[in-house]
Amino acid sequence: MPRVRMYATGWCPYCARAEALLHAKGLSESEKIPVDAQPERRQEMIDRTGRRTVPQIYIGDQHVGGYDDLAALERAGRLDELLAG
Repeated sequence: MPRVRMYATGWCPYCARAEALLHAKGLSESEKIPVDAQPERRQEMIDRTGRRTVPQIYIGDQHVGGYDDLAALERAGRLDELLAG
């Protein structure tokens, strides 16, 4: 399974939903980058993704987007493919 990284905050409900969906797909661990606790990481997220909202999710080297994008991949049957690497 490829490495999953997620820029997130501790209070974001969409971050929690994304994490729950990934866990439901069998992902036991992901790298959470807390942009609320580490403000310099928020700027890193903006520079890398061009987006200001959390979560911002990477599966391997591919930027998936936010929770809505992750859920759309799941509905389209493509999330399993990405998680399989």
